[in-house]
Amino acid sequence: MIKKGKRRKCNRFLVYKEVRISFNTLGRNCYSFVFTENCAIFAYLIFNCVKMAELKDIIRKNIELLTCCDQIEYKHILWKEGQSLPNMTRLKEVISILKDIFFPGFFSESGTNADTQQYYLGTQMEKLNSLMTEQIRNGLYFFSDQASDVIDAGDAENLVLSFLEKIPEIKRLLCTDVQAMFENDPAAKSTGEVIICYPSIQAMIHYRVAHELLLLGIPVLPRIITELAHSATGIDIHPGAQIGEYFSIDHGTGVVVGETVIIGNRVSLYKGVTLGAKNFVLDECGNPINVPRHPIIEDNVVIYSNATVLGRITIGHDSVIGGNVWLTSSVPPHSRITQQKASANDIKTETT
Repeated sequence: MIKKGKRRKCNRFLVYKEVRISFNTLGRNCYSFVFTENCAIFAYLIFNCVKMAELKDIIRKNIELLTCCDQIEYKHILWKEGQSLPNMTRLKEVISILKDIFFPGFFSESGTNADTQQYYLGTQMEKLNSLMTEQIRNGLYFFSDQASDVIDAGDAENLVLSFLEKIPEIKRLLCTDVQAMFENDPAAKSTGEVIICYPSIQAMIHYRVAHELLLLGIPVLPRIITELAHSATGIDIHPGAQIGEYFSIDHGTGVVVGETVIIGNRVSLYKGVTLGAKNFVLDECGNPINVPRHPIIEDNVVIYSNATVLGRITIGHDSVIGGNVWLTSSVPPHSRITQQKASANDIKTETT
């Protein structure tokens, strides 16, 4: 028995001895009713039933629209029934295993014992072989209709074996990158600190792996791997770029290296540097053609923060490109390109 003026909670509905409720019934006008306690509960249930019916109707219509193959905008994103896509979670696991192989003990507690290190690396290689075979097979099958020269999916096992043979060389190149970053940053106390802490090394691990996969003709997986690093570090290196030994990126946030960039040995980039394309060559249908369109950076070049280098131009060896420079033409070796400094005559003050 509810006393006058008291209230109690019934589900999420506050019921009074007399309750006034307004609700919309199937799009008609709102009506107000005065209900007793029991009628209020009943009205609340009806209200929820109406909303549930509306929800089911919207879901049903959306399913029909989303699965309709006649929608012209959908025709480019249809999937192959019965075949899985490459899986980002599995590819993250691939990179995690490779980090352990390249730098034992830095990213996990395993592999640090000299007596068991060879056994540990062997088990990691076997695990890597299994994961990569699955992901490469998915990538080859799913994207086989997007290029005429894509290798048959049955060759996934052979591709993995070819990649495994490249691992020692990838590690050697990564070690040169670590050394270059250590030498170029006085804040670094050891190469171990560089490996563990520096986002540029994480980006280079992803890039070096992705580049070798791309050279083997494996589709889409290289892009996924470098984009994982891009998301985590803010460093965007296309797997098609060619980067030499002892490559250094200081800080790294905002660095962009395009697909057809060629970078020599002992090149250093600072944050915000863009090595991009100036324009695109189009075919008769207006689609961009994949031709060399990014800069060539020769050996021993330093490019400072927020410099933008665009087009198929050449930066000669032993050159320095200053911060915030916008460069669209080639420069000879030993050049020093800087932004024009403001002089006292350039500074104007408002007079009242």
